[in-house]
Amino acid sequence: MGRTTDPATGRRAGTVAVDGSWVSDAGRRPAAVISAFLRLFFRHLYTTVAWSYDIVAWVVSLGQWSGWQNVGLAALPEGITLEIGHGPGHLLAAAAQGSRVPFGLDLSPQMSRLAARRLRGMNMPVRLVRAKAQALPFATDSFDGVLSTFPTEYITQAVTIAEARRVIKPGGKMVLILVGISTGKSLPERFAAWVFRVTGQGQSPGGIPEGLFPGSGMESRAEWISLPRSAVLRVELKKPGT
Repeated sequence: MGRTTDPATGRRAGTVAVDGSWVSDAGRRPAAVISAFLRLFFRHLYTTVAWSYDIVAWVVSLGQWSGWQNVGLAALPEGITLEIGHGPGHLLAAAAQGSRVPFGLDLSPQMSRLAARRLRGMNMPVRLVRAKAQALPFATDSFDGVLSTFPTEYITQAVTIAEARRVIKPGGKMVLILVGISTGKSLPERFAAWVFRVTGQGQSPGGIPEGLFPGSGMESRAEWISLPRSAVLRVELKKPGT
């Protein structure tokens, strides 16, 4: 698609699609405004209104958020693990109930407090670190697995993936849940699918995005996991080694 002159006004005010049809900028503006508003809201969701995270997650996913996250946990290796962007700590608590030794990393102090409170309330060890994913404060080859569910744009940065690869043991893997969508046909489910689409989170199940994490130095595998009334895109990056 390329910028060109509006055939009606002579102004550069739209886009020409690959088929030659005219797409007005004004036609896309409402979705762009909504997308910008929702992205701003979700940024605050991790900080100033972190207390409402669970409620919002339940609403936007129509109660399927924990199921989407558990798809990632199911693929996470046993042993010592790290969750990047642990949020309120639900997956850390779930991982600790099995044979894993989970650590959590998040930059948000509000989320760190919520997660610590949850883990202490369940009499579980609190192994939380406040730091950036682009500079993990852990030794090389520390973890059997790394997990991140619905991360923001930082996960696409090469330095983030390089840091994850560094701290993963040879033969270990990184598990990512990148997209969750509603596939139900009810009005609320269709609305939820629309919300994820306009915020850039939604995609049609069945298609796999090309060029995921090129140059990561890890073997990648991506697949859509079907659930009742929804589907999630799970990506696994395996570090070479035994």
